[in-house]
Amino acid sequence: MLIDTHCHLDMLDLAPHNNDINSVIDAAYQKGVRQLLTISVDLNKMDTVLGFTQREGVYASCGVHPLQNKGLVTDEELLRKYAADPKVVAIGETGLDYFYEASTEAREAQKISFMHHLKAAGDLGLPVIVHTRNAKEDTLSLIRQYGNRESAGVLHCFTEDYDMAKAALDENYLISISGIVTFKTAQDLKETVRKLPLESLIIETDSPYLAPVPYRGRKNEPQYVSEVAQYVADLKGIRYEALLEATAQNFHRVFSKATPQNQLQLGSR
Repeated sequence: MLIDTHCHLDMLDLAPHNNDINSVIDAAYQKGVRQLLTISVDLNKMDTVLGFTQREGVYASCGVHPLQNKGLVTDEELLRKYAADPKVVAIGETGLDYFYEASTEAREAQKISFMHHLKAAGDLGLPVIVHTRNAKEDTLSLIRQYGNRESAGVLHCFTEDYDMAKAALDENYLISISGIVTFKTAQDLKETVRKLPLESLIIETDSPYLAPVPYRGRKNEPQYVSEVAQYVADLKGIRYEALLEATAQNFHRVFSKATPQNQLQLGSR
């Protein structure tokens, strides 16, 4: 089963699809995608995110992106409220981004928000979707201190080194590979993917960002996860179908609220 495990349906450019999100989802279906996980970055927009889950095969997360918390303390109770929805299968997107935030105050606010997400996820037995950039040591430290190894989570859109990936695997986390792996400049990431065990990997688009080759420079869409899948399969030296089977099993093992039977249907509303 082909799954886009991380997309932002509320941010997509709908102009090429007659301003119809269902057209975007149908295009993904026609490329073989059978499940989507649309990701929250702002709890103020959760009603919009949840609206997409009315379609079969579409799931959601609830969380506040580290660059969206604006120094505010994330409300754990609000996370728990949204997580009670049967189609909400994860907490996040949360984590640490030190690339864009240099001040000590901003970084401390990110750490506090991340901690609240980890604690809520652990209490609820849900996986955490982690964004990490230039924050390797603090990210791993907080996961070890506040994370739940049983429910674990995923390092999404992974671009860090193999040592960080291995450390995350030791905490039962998955590593999610985006279209970045297709870029010529991503040689270190390609080597990391080759070295990581297949049972540790899932794939994503992070659309509308980071469209894979040959669509680089365009707005990304869930349908392009097929390009990521083919590229990763080639790096691993396995058949495309074997990659889909393994990554789907990995996803459903960790994101256990997302049942394999609940799949996209063409044209359903």
